[in-house]
Amino acid sequence: MVSSSAPNVQNLVTDTWVKASWDEFVAFANSPNYEKGRFYYHKGYMRIEMAAVGTRHGRHNSIVSYIILVYATIKNIPIVVFTNTSFRKAGLDEFQPDLAFYIGLELNIPPETNSPVDLNEYNPPTLAVEIGASTISDDLGRKRLLYERSGVGEYWVVDANLRDAIAFSISEGRSGEIHESLVLPGLQIALVKEALQRSQTEDDGAITRWLLQRFSKS
Repeated sequence: MVSSSAPNVQNLVTDTWVKASWDEFVAFANSPNYEKGRFYYHKGYMRIEMAAVGTRHGRHNSIVSYIILVYATIKNIPIVVFTNTSFRKAGLDEFQPDLAFYIGLELNIPPETNSPVDLNEYNPPTLAVEIGASTISDDLGRKRLLYERSGVGEYWVVDANLRDAIAFSISEGRSGEIHESLVLPGLQIALVKEALQRSQTEDDGAITRWLLQRFSKS
């Protein structure tokens, strides 16, 4: 049972992994002091991200979302996207990716609520995406281990500083780098990288038109 008492926030260090029980983590997640935070829990450690999100992060988030949604639209692939949504397996894990996608014909889409998605009741997302600038080492490290355990099919890390993308396929609790998406067959990660590079000089409309042309030909 989760304690109803307010958590001790005075000595909490954010934006890093700290040891905590599940009940302590949930108390912080429910605290109004951290209502703007992003929450992760993995093997007895929690991470609360409170750092401000800049325009670079926000722009890359939008571009990656465009790429995936335009590709799915052109290829007639059923897809639903969630932004900054929490996914929870009570007592074990929680993650809050920048983007999460449910992909495919047999979509088990969580209902619209104000609570984290219950992974004991609903499937994890097919694809999770983290956009990182200051968090990139963690996105490729402990968070990658968390996503390996979560049951997502694919995990992408976007380095906002380098305008780069790395994709991992996940199976049986292990991940390996891939250069073409397996959950969006035919989508080359090199194209994702090119779109991110184009964002330095092109507006979103120009990038979307370019994507439509590329995907219509493939």
